[in-house]
Amino acid sequence: MKILQIFLLLVLLPSLGFSNDYRVNMTISLAKDEQKKILVKYEGNSKLFKFNWTLYKNQGLVVHRSYDKIVAQNILYQREKNRFFRLELKSRGANNFNPPYLLVKFKEFDYETKRAIFELFLYDRDLEIKLFDLNKSKEV
Repeated sequence: MKILQIFLLLVLLPSLGFSNDYRVNMTISLAKDEQKKILVKYEGNSKLFKFNWTLYKNQGLVVHRSYDKIVAQNILYQREKNRFFRLELKSRGANNFNPPYLLVKFKEFDYETKRAIFELFLYDRDLEIKLFDLNKSKEV
């Protein structure tokens, strides 16, 4: 029994060190067609990330987004698959195998207020990204 406890400790211990690689965790509530604007700053660059949702049907949320002149559309669901999208904030360079990124997760849909709830997670191992919420005029 003692050997099993030691084995489980050795197996689970490394996962504790990697459990929270995200620097920023932010919750956002948006009504239909309400746009969220986040300014991303790094190394003298400023780029605008915008997203909003336009339709919630059959438990699928249609999300429109743009970043660095790239426009995209995602359909997000509350189940495990297709629940989030990943947005790389910097291009992959020679020394940047795992670039900083934002993970935007569709958390839930509030039927009473007809608002979608999102969670944003920032992965930034080198601490080079600054985010500014332009809707609230403050740094995240």
